[in-house]
Order: sequence, then structure tokens, then C-alpha cells
Amino acid sequence: MDAADITIERRPRSAGRGVRRDNSAKIKGVPYIVRNIPTYDILGEESLLRIEATADRILSEVGIEFRDDPATLDLWRRAGAKVDGVLVRFEPGMLKEILASAPSEFTQHARNPEKSVRIGGKNVVFSPAYGSPFVMDLDKGRRYGTIGDFRNFIKLAQSSPWLHHSGGTICEPVDLPVNKRHLDMVYSHMRYSDRPFMGSITAEDRAEDSIEMARILFGADFVDGHCVILGNVNVNSPLVWDGTMTKSLRAYARANQAAVIVPFILGGAMGPVTNAGAIAQSYAETMAGCALTQLERKGAPVIFGNFLSSMSLRSGSPTFGTPEPAIGSMVIGQLCRRLGLPMRCAGNFSNSKLPDAQAMQEGVMSMLSAVHCGANFILHSAGFLDGLLSMSYEKFVMDADFCGALHSYLAGVVVDDNTLAVDAFTEVGPGSHFLGSAHTMRNYQTAFWDSGLSDNEPFEKWSQEGGSTDMATRANRQWKKTLAEYEAPPLDVAVDEALLDFVTRKKAALPDAWY
Repeated sequence: MDAADITIERRPRSAGRGVRRDNSAKIKGVPYIVRNIPTYDILGEESLLRIEATADRILSEVGIEFRDDPATLDLWRRAGAKVDGVLVRFEPGMLKEILASAPSEFTQHARNPEKSVRIGGKNVVFSPAYGSPFVMDLDKGRRYGTIGDFRNFIKLAQSSPWLHHSGGTICEPVDLPVNKRHLDMVYSHMRYSDRPFMGSITAEDRAEDSIEMARILFGADFVDGHCVILGNVNVNSPLVWDGTMTKSLRAYARANQAAVIVPFILGGAMGPVTNAGAIAQSYAETMAGCALTQLERKGAPVIFGNFLSSMSLRSGSPTFGTPEPAIGSMVIGQLCRRLGLPMRCAGNFSNSKLPDAQAMQEGVMSMLSAVHCGANFILHSAGFLDGLLSMSYEKFVMDADFCGALHSYLAGVVVDDNTLAVDAFTEVGPGSHFLGSAHTMRNYQTAFWDSGLSDNEPFEKWSQEGGSTDMATRANRQWKKTLAEYEAPPLDVAVDEALLDFVTRKKAALPDAWY
């Protein structure tokens, strides 16, 4: 079976923009998590102040270059920064003052209002991995991604009760022209999912196209007053913002949509090998990007992002899911909370080339750091393999299952009359068991999270009846079953036609470009 061929095209009619029916009867999840456990703070006030002071020194003494975007330089100049060519320096405290206008929490609206997400505060949103040029599965191995694969991952995310977001560039559809593929990607998110999604950031006009398509889907007036689309923009670390990113960043902010500001610091290459220095650098780079959104449009939503990673100092290869970036994420969380901004941090990272023990060990290390540092929007929650070069069908399903476990973990421990179970102790007494007690019968359906992939049967049943399968093999069967049963959430026909007309006209206006 070819993964890319499993696409089910159904376009049922519906009565209007707000009318929709979906797979919610099959899904027991929630639109997002409200955490009931505290964040984990590892540094004291003195250490945090030293990191903030170092970031201020970087910003005021070294500065950040803003290349190929004169409008951005003009915004900084008018805000009072020191602009020398493309190098911009900031007085200590300047960026924090600008960031005071950014909301600490906001809603990203979905076309299905029941699936809108709240980003910031105690809220946690799981979103698929982002940006891989390759895909892989146990049947066909590693290969370049296609638009068929892209749509399949949207469908898998839509079908999972444990993910909350449709994501963005889940994989690169390299079978489509570079200058046009964003149109098909954004349309696919709108067509095959009714959850929130991300748009293009690879050029200003592609960001504008993404926003215009959102206006078609939600209505222009609604988009002007509400966040409906995110754009994930990256710093060119160390200490460089290029024009492609700042123009896209400003396009999202200008439309009152949320930019996710993310440095990618590879310790020893794009930043220091020491954690504290890399954290100070990332803090400075991210603050500058977040502040720029406020200069473009005061009050625009923005997400403070971070992507710390290490490298093998023997080979120079990036490493993911290692302990140093994981513990560094804890500090980023503390710093971000002091700014009062929503945060994207860490994710389910791995360098493994297979959905194996290494993949899950590294993924859990990194994902737990995201949970404990207080991340609100967790990109890369499912599918990340091969150092982000490959999206794995099997790992996507395995990671989504792990996200289900995190739903229960983040719920914490409820203490009330029912959970203290005094009536159960009275009924059962010493030396008996609780299996048939009234308390167990009242609570058994909700007491424990139930994995959809783990095998908890006795060894004999697993080996004789279950075929001695490992989790990756079970995940392989599961993603195929999920895609075979997938049904697209209905989309208003007039809206669908308007989106397709926009895509067709945009494509016809440009020759194909493949690089």
C-alpha cells in the first residue's frame, strides 16, 4: 500500500459557513489542555537576572542585523533604536517596554468553533511536526514528501483525539512548484481539517496569500479582529534576521495574525556550546522579533518561541532529544513567563532513523521538557524523526498516542470525595479487592488513560495470538486503518469554490518555479 495514494476526496454539501458535522462522535479529546500541574522552575532570581543582563549586553553592545528589509530598519529607527546600516542596537529595557502591548493570551479560532484553541496562560496545544522534506513508513522507507503525504498527515491529525492543531508544513510536497505549493498546503489544511492551522512564511507574498485565503474562509472582518492563522518565522542565528522572515512576520502582524518567533540555536555552531550563553542569545533574538510585531501593529498576537539543540562535537552533526537543551527549555519558560508572553518551546525531537527505542527515548526527554517548562503551543508534537528531515507515519501515530498520556499527566491529581474513595474502603474492608466495588464500577471508564497502541496482554497471548508485534508494526496498521476510515469535515460549498478559484487564479498568474 502506498501511503501517498491513501487520499479520500469527499466534498459533502452543507448549508452555510457555520454549519458543520465532523468526526467528533469518534473523538473523545478536548480542543486544548488546561494544565492542572505547575511549571517547573529551576533557576533562582539571581541567575535569571544575570541571563537577562547578558541578553541586554548582546542587544546593546553587539546588536542584531536586519537584512534586506528597509521598512523594518525604519520601524526600529522610529522606535528609538540605534541603526547603523543593517545593524540595530537596543538600549537595555527597550524591547521589554515595546512588548508590553502584546497579549499574554489569545484565541486562535478554528472554522469549527468547538475546536478553537486558547494559547497562553495554563493552556497547552499539541501540533504536528513541521518542515520535513522527506517522509517514511515501514512499507516504503524514506522518500521525498508529496502533496498526497501532506494531506494524509492532516487527516491523521484531524482524526486524533490527542492533537489539537492541524499544523503547518507537516512535510514539504516536493512534487509541487516551490512558488505555488503554499496554496495547495493552506487549502489542504482548510479542506481536510476543521482545526486551527498555520500558513506560509517562505516569502511575503506567500504569507499574504495565506492570510487572504483565511479571509475567504472566515470573512475579512472576522480576520481583522480575531486570530485565525499562525506563521512560524525563524531567526537566522546567530543575531541575524533576514528580510524574508521579517517581511512575513510583519505581514502576519499587520493582519492581526500571530507570528511564532523562533531562533534555531545549534550549540557550538549557531550559538555557544554552554547552555546559559545559548539561552541568553535566544532570549535576545526572540525578544527582537516579538517586539517587531508590536511596532508593525500594536496589540497583535505573538508567540515567544525557542528551539535549542546540541551537536555532536566529534562529527558536527546536530543532535536532538538530548538533556542539555531539555533542561535549557526550563529556563526559557521562566524567562518567557517574566515577559508575560505565550510560549512555543521544545517538542517531540529525535535523531533516530526509525520509530524505535531511540526515537521514543529522545522524544520523551524533549517532550517532557516542553510540558514542564510551561510551553503553550508545542509544535513538533508528532512525527519528528531523522533530525527533522523525515516525517514518519508510524512515529506520528506513536507520538499522538503519547500525547494522549500527557493529557492525563497534565490533568494532575484531583482530590475530592469521589477520588479519596472512603466509601470504597468501607465497602471492601481489609484483605479483599476493589474490582467489583461500587466505586470501581462508577469510575472504571475514566480512571486511567487507555493507550491505543500499547500491548498489555500476557506474553503467551502476545506471542501466539498477537503475532509478537512491536509498537511500530501496530502503528503501521493503525495509520492505514485511520486513513481508510477518515471522513472530511464538511466545508461550505460556496467557500470551497471561492478558495479553489483563488488558488487557480494565483497559480495561473505565475510560471512554475522549482527552486
